[in-house]
Amino acid sequence: MKKYDPKIIESKWQGYWEKHGTYRQYKRPKKQYVLDMFPYPSGAGLHVGHPKGYIASDVYARFKQLEGYGVLHPMGWDAFGLPAEQYAIKNKVHPSVAVKKNIATFKKQLQKIGFTYDWEREINTTDSEYYKWTQWIFLELWKKGLAYQSYDPINWCPSCQTGLSNEDLNQGRCERCDSLVEKRPMRQWVLRISAYADKMLRDLSKLDWPEGVKEAQRNWIGRSEGAEVVFYVTDTEEGVRVFTTRLDTIYGCTYVVVAPEHPLLTKLEARISNFGEVKKYLLTTKKKTDLERTEMNKDKTGICLEGVTVVHPFTGERLPVYIADYVLASYGTRAVMGVPAHDERDFVFAKKYQLEILEVVQGKEMLAEEKPYTDDGLLIDSKEFSGLTSEEAREKMVAWLRKEKLGKKTVNYKMRDWVFSRQRYWGEPIPIIHCEACGVVPVPEKDLPVKLPRVKVYEPSGTGESPLATMASWVNVKCPKCQRKAKRETNTMPQWAGSSWYYLRFIDTENSKALVDKKKEKKMMPVDVYVGGDHATRHLIYARFWHKFLFDLGVVSTPEPFKRLEFLGLILASDGRKMSKRWGNVINPNDVIDQFGADAFRIYEMFMGPFTQSIAWNTDGVVGTRRFLEKVWKISERIMTYESARNAVSTAGGTGSMSKDSESLLHQTIKKVTEDIEAFKFNTAISSLMILVNAMEKEPTLPVKSYKLLLTLLSPFAPHIAEELWSQMGEKKSIFLASWPTYDKKKTVAETVNIAIQVNGKVRAILAVATGTSEDEVKSQALADSKVQTYIVGKTVRKVIYIPGKIVSIVVG
Repeated sequence: MKKYDPKIIESKWQGYWEKHGTYRQYKRPKKQYVLDMFPYPSGAGLHVGHPKGYIASDVYARFKQLEGYGVLHPMGWDAFGLPAEQYAIKNKVHPSVAVKKNIATFKKQLQKIGFTYDWEREINTTDSEYYKWTQWIFLELWKKGLAYQSYDPINWCPSCQTGLSNEDLNQGRCERCDSLVEKRPMRQWVLRISAYADKMLRDLSKLDWPEGVKEAQRNWIGRSEGAEVVFYVTDTEEGVRVFTTRLDTIYGCTYVVVAPEHPLLTKLEARISNFGEVKKYLLTTKKKTDLERTEMNKDKTGICLEGVTVVHPFTGERLPVYIADYVLASYGTRAVMGVPAHDERDFVFAKKYQLEILEVVQGKEMLAEEKPYTDDGLLIDSKEFSGLTSEEAREKMVAWLRKEKLGKKTVNYKMRDWVFSRQRYWGEPIPIIHCEACGVVPVPEKDLPVKLPRVKVYEPSGTGESPLATMASWVNVKCPKCQRKAKRETNTMPQWAGSSWYYLRFIDTENSKALVDKKKEKKMMPVDVYVGGDHATRHLIYARFWHKFLFDLGVVSTPEPFKRLEFLGLILASDGRKMSKRWGNVINPNDVIDQFGADAFRIYEMFMGPFTQSIAWNTDGVVGTRRFLEKVWKISERIMTYESARNAVSTAGGTGSMSKDSESLLHQTIKKVTEDIEAFKFNTAISSLMILVNAMEKEPTLPVKSYKLLLTLLSPFAPHIAEELWSQMGEKKSIFLASWPTYDKKKTVAETVNIAIQVNGKVRAILAVATGTSEDEVKSQALADSKVQTYIVGKTVRKVIYIPGKIVSIVVG
């Protein structure tokens, strides 16, 4: 038999699988949709950390095919957006050229690993026939009032020179370039994602997702039930709306604070006697990030709006109004009521500016000199509401507000509507036309896609407009309604647009009449298992929003896109840091595969540790998995040559027999590997296989049937070597057209069991006893063991405790 040579075997079987469509078993009645979060094809290519999730989904896809499912396991490219454009600018190459080259590199790397991807369904978000449907979805959102223009201040990255959504920020900085983000008023397209906040919150409970990811989404959406209260500006019709979850504390309100961006400042400029001071404060605020403004431990700053007061809705008292940067324009109503006795932030602010502190809620502890009481309690000094519990008071107070038309019960969300437009070139054109006569006009569906024009200059303009604004021949068009002169929208969509629905296009990639065929969609959706990481909020929030909208349109049949989510831990460099060209710690998977083979690489990535855990790379580990595969290979040499294996299969069904213990171990392993793959516990599944191989290696004879069961169990992890050895065992069809083995429950119970014998708490021997041996007999055998005798001779045996099937504990004195 030839020596194990992964290079020959792996290229051979990869070609075979593709040629014969081994993985395209879509006619099977049972379906399984297994999907990776598809990658952005960077210029650097893959490093060894990237394939971890892809290998895991591939293991699961192969396992499900062996279980009899028709498995859809596709791959594509999330190729629009800022990263691709920045790479192109840096390397002085057009984004389309750079993306094409990068995709070719990625695809070649992925193919070397031997995945079950159906490349006939490959998609690319930059393909105009793909983003035609991204544009179609946008227009449907616009028709339903869920896409609108806004002129509010947005997050502006001065380095990337584009607007960003809140989700694109990390600690107040651009997550792409780490620049401090500024607030800049600008015309933007915004998606009303808040309209689906409650649905997205409600349906989280139905999803088989990690609890940490679901909790991250709950926190991002940030639903708060409370009341909206109106404080009218004295002697005017202007009202300051305040959202509060603690209406029960309103009798302790001694001032009101508005955000620097509040429109009230402009409206009341003539009444604010210190407006010059206010303007200086506004300029200072613009230089701060939201994070800097809201840090709890930072010094609170503010300015009283002299000449302006508001009327307390319950008491009629005149309260001062402050402007303070800790109140954000992006949250709530841009104003808060100051209740220093019952809010830590208000307490600090009131102390600094010597404002009145009124205690109106009592708990077990009275208000301390330097600490507010922030829990619920009993109301005091609150007129007719005194004596009520906080909960009772909130209900009665909101009823009073509603009756007096001074407020209402409402819900607030931390999540803001999605800032959807980017002032960049490399993105999907927004299919809108601006006409002076007709206003905003959608591009007719028959004219989709609006293709991104090829340009020579695609760097950001620096003016706040997309580079597309300079392309007169593309921008200037006729209005579809009145045929007068009009202009195209020049902002483009964010990278997240194309990735918000791509899983649907994989189902029906060639459809030119619809986003996806309804019958095909109903058969395949939802995605059964979605694998990836690093997108607990952004992508998963956006995709869920778009999917729920498409569900309401009747385009899709399920309210959620991803039934089960498996979130992976990172593979770090050997120095414990993230792999990066900057650190010089990147390892190319091609190099590992060339040295050890794809199967050894695949097994190592799954064996490193729990799937969700981040672990540092260690090339020595691949040495170990390569040795394991060589053991598997050598066992086949001991069984028989190709010819004798074929004869044995056709006659006796194998050579020799296994010991009862090894046969029991085989069935235990079938059970264990089956359960572990289903649960994404790949490291323990591989550990079980290693134990089985060690046992088989010691067997003097081994049935071919048993060896084939081992190959089937191994095949999802190491498909190339399993396929090769399967073929050498005389099988004509691919191992992946076979069936996943089932275990005999009776045989999973070993004929013998190993019992640890402790003497005064220390293990001194291991005793092998037959299953079912009585307690008295086990104790007798333990006391008679020669190793144990060394530690008990001449001593008094005080206790002998037996934990069935595990331990005999002997206490001597």
